[in-house]
Amino acid sequence: MAQKLSEQEIVRRDNLQKIIDLNINPYPNETFPVSHSSKEIHDGYKDNEDDFKEITFAGRLMSRRIMGKASFAELQDSAGRMQIYVSRDDICPGENKDMYNKVFKKLIDLGDIIGIKGYAFTTQTGTLSIHVTDLRILSKSVKPLPIVKTDADGQVYDEVSDPEFKYRQRYVDLNVNPEVRETFVKRSKMINAMRNFMNDRAYLEVETPILQPIHGGAAARPFKTHHNTLDTTFYLRIANELYLKRLIVGGFDGVYEFAKDFRNEGMSRFHNPEFTLMELYVAYKDYEWMMDFTEEMLEYVALQVHGTTDVQVGDNVISFKRPWKRYTMYGAIEHFTGVDVSEMSEEEMRQAAEKMGVHIDKTMARGKIIDEIFGEKCEHQLIQPTFITNYPVEMSPLAKKHREHEGLVERFEGICNAKEICNAFSELNDPIDQRERFEHQLELAKRGDEEAMMLDEDYLRALEYGMPPAAGIGIGIDRLAMIMTNSNSIQDVLLFPQMKPEAASPDVESEEKES
Repeated sequence: MAQKLSEQEIVRRDNLQKIIDLNINPYPNETFPVSHSSKEIHDGYKDNEDDFKEITFAGRLMSRRIMGKASFAELQDSAGRMQIYVSRDDICPGENKDMYNKVFKKLIDLGDIIGIKGYAFTTQTGTLSIHVTDLRILSKSVKPLPIVKTDADGQVYDEVSDPEFKYRQRYVDLNVNPEVRETFVKRSKMINAMRNFMNDRAYLEVETPILQPIHGGAAARPFKTHHNTLDTTFYLRIANELYLKRLIVGGFDGVYEFAKDFRNEGMSRFHNPEFTLMELYVAYKDYEWMMDFTEEMLEYVALQVHGTTDVQVGDNVISFKRPWKRYTMYGAIEHFTGVDVSEMSEEEMRQAAEKMGVHIDKTMARGKIIDEIFGEKCEHQLIQPTFITNYPVEMSPLAKKHREHEGLVERFEGICNAKEICNAFSELNDPIDQRERFEHQLELAKRGDEEAMMLDEDYLRALEYGMPPAAGIGIGIDRLAMIMTNSNSIQDVLLFPQMKPEAASPDVESEEKES
């Protein structure tokens, strides 16, 4: 199937062939020993000029101003941009002077990756630059980048801002919008801060199966696949909870995992079918301890990423400074709606929801109705970090029953910027109670609840050996990253978010039909 090329792509391929005809390898297989990044040069030159007399530097050619025998250009590396000065007499001495005209002026294109040697200096206009003494092509670009231009007033033109393009071709987005890289640098800092915080407390990072014979640990619809050799159905995990708690049974005091989880549900700016969840389980603790731990860890994370506990998110300043506000689930509903639902039956709850204008359907049991009321009437009003505690037992099949309040469990969710960012329990370790909870989930599945949990006999067997009292938490890394990077969409904090299949062009479709 022939590839349809634009006019610029045809010209670049022609330039590529001309370079090859000059016995220049446009894709050399050699190490290019970069000595300095653009940031190191910009940060260090003023105080230590002697350290920048011999530089090897590499980057993508982003702009160029040719002035006869000399040129100024900009190379972009992972840290920023660096101006370079290229003189024909320096890079093409003696009889090779015509190579400057043939190669640098005519055959090298914007977007090509260039390696240079030279020394740093300051131009008459005060711009720090590299005077190039040697230049070579490291990778020829045969597809043009959308080049971003900024005028004297700071107005940006030709910026890649179309989400479809940005998310599908992230490699282009990162090149033409370098500020996007900072989002992923902050995400990495956030994860490393969490990891360091837990490692300092001697909790063990582990790995658990992604392919699972029984999906569990959360209420969600799974992705299903088939293992040919075993001739059996497997599920992509929706959570890693049940495997981590098996390790608590096995004698570990604290285990955690940064896990890729998968849920076969709708996509939005807050949901991606593949997402990252950090789950932690600590023996001999309860949910009150875990609330304190969570406050402390996320305060630490904010300080590591931003140097302050105050984080700008849209029009709001989110404060991660301890302590956070706390409501019970029933208390939050009563606070924001004026309705006390704590003693209502399922039918009374259904009527109350309808009066509030909350949409429910016949498959929803009492716990699901409470969840819908809270989601529509309360959650969007919780901007500052807040813990919602003491959930109804119907909503929490893996949490321990509350020690004081009948019909409730020891569970909390952390809400921030109007979205859940974490979910935690005093973990249920009574195997008899757990079996009954699983059986109730099976009844919900019969009523049509596609997110009901399956009954996991092996997990029940593990509990029968005895699991110490424990606290567990799951933190949504992508949603937390949205807050820590002031991003409006979950796709903005995923390097390669899931997308619909790319539509074939009319030319491709017609060729396929003809073939």
